Amino acid sequence: MKIYNTLTRRKEDFVPLEEGKVHMYACGITVSGDAHIGHAYQALIYDIIRKYLQKKGYDVTYARNYTDVDDKIIARSHETGIPADRYAEMMIEKIDREMRALQVDDPDIWLKATCTIDGIIAFISKLIEKGHAYPTPEGDVYFAVDSFAGYGKLSGRNLDDAREGVRIDNEENKRNPLDFALWKSAKEGEPFWKSPWGNGRPGWHIECSAMNMEAFGEQIDIHGGGRDLIFPHHENEIAQTEALTGKQFAKYWIHNGLIKVNGQKMSKSLGNSLLLADLLAAYSPETIKFALLQTNYRADINVTDNLFPDAEKHLCGFYRVLSEARRQGIACDGNDPAVDAAFDASMDDDFNTAKAIADLFGYFKSAAAMLRAGDAEGVNNLLGQVKKTYDLLGLFRADPDEFIASCEAKQKSDVPEEVTRLVQLRAEAKARKDWAEADALRAKITQMGYSVKDTKDGAVVEKL
Repeated sequence: MKIYNTLTRRKEDFVPLEEGKVHMYACGITVSGDAHIGHAYQALIYDIIRKYLQKKGYDVTYARNYTDVDDKIIARSHETGIPADRYAEMMIEKIDREMRALQVDDPDIWLKATCTIDGIIAFISKLIEKGHAYPTPEGDVYFAVDSFAGYGKLSGRNLDDAREGVRIDNEENKRNPLDFALWKSAKEGEPFWKSPWGNGRPGWHIECSAMNMEAFGEQIDIHGGGRDLIFPHHENEIAQTEALTGKQFAKYWIHNGLIKVNGQKMSKSLGNSLLLADLLAAYSPETIKFALLQTNYRADINVTDNLFPDAEKHLCGFYRVLSEARRQGIACDGNDPAVDAAFDASMDDDFNTAKAIADLFGYFKSAAAMLRAGDAEGVNNLLGQVKKTYDLLGLFRADPDEFIASCEAKQKSDVPEEVTRLVQLRAEAKARKDWAEADALRAKITQMGYSVKDTKDGAVVEKL
């Protein structure tokens, strides 16, 4: 199995630090607002990676965190009048419900910044003792970037390049613009904890290092997150952790791509954030997963208006084959080792879900042909294995007829009344064998942006 390692910029054979065991950590959500599609995608990807490693026989311990104290959470607390700790708790409960509705499993270990304060303070104290950090008279503590020779090795930036990408704050006692906060002195009205440097709270970067230390010790096998975290967050994690331990922090750094909406980076300022709750209200968990997993996890996903409707259409077509198999009395509980081997080959190549999803079109085309040919055993084995293998991606868990009915109901509700009327007129023309009129009505329907397909259960109308 090969994994693309951001640290080395190449695919590498996966060899864990301890044979047979994997310690894996992924940066979670800062709970200052609702979960959006980017949060959902990241959580989905690392859940799948965890499950595939387990399929390969590894004993996996997967940890994930919630950042439950930071500037944005404090700002939301002031806006809402809800204490920051209660606001964070409410958001965590809401996000957990939505992720479980998406059928993303919980990690083995949940970590929260506010539950790791003692570890954070101890971590910072040791960095100061080793000369890698310094306190200021105001009660802040900064990591001294110049003290760590390897700074920039993850992002590939040298110090001069990194300085250009860092906002220089008005902090008089900061020795270097690149130095980052390990501990922030408390301002009026902010939550705080007591420390040797005064009342304050942890900086963002130190939280993940301390939580990793608490969960796994000095080293882990895999550290994951979105590509936007490479610099400065993950770069800073490496610096502070390796400065403390003198050991390589994470052996493999994995980063998923970002979500774009109609070609633009998703952001609150552009007003194009897609909330997970809204997606779940519109589409099934399987449709959302199918849509997202069609792209290799390292590439950006461009969410167009057709992404989820097209995914739903494809899945509905697959479920029609499963439904027909059941109608013919085929259990679809057999085995086809070739399907599982092809899936493993895709996933062994840096978790290539895009290839695994593409293979489904061939499998269901073959299954449909077998149904027409009366090859019940072939269908049973092929579709039985597809259901077993692709369950790892969260697919084909629904009842086929219920999934199809849900799709058809949605399609009907989305079809304009005028199109529905033309479809009915076309059906009447066909009934009296007026084929010229039926063809003319089909052309009108097409001009309005819809297709009509005749099935044994009647006409199916879809948006082009």
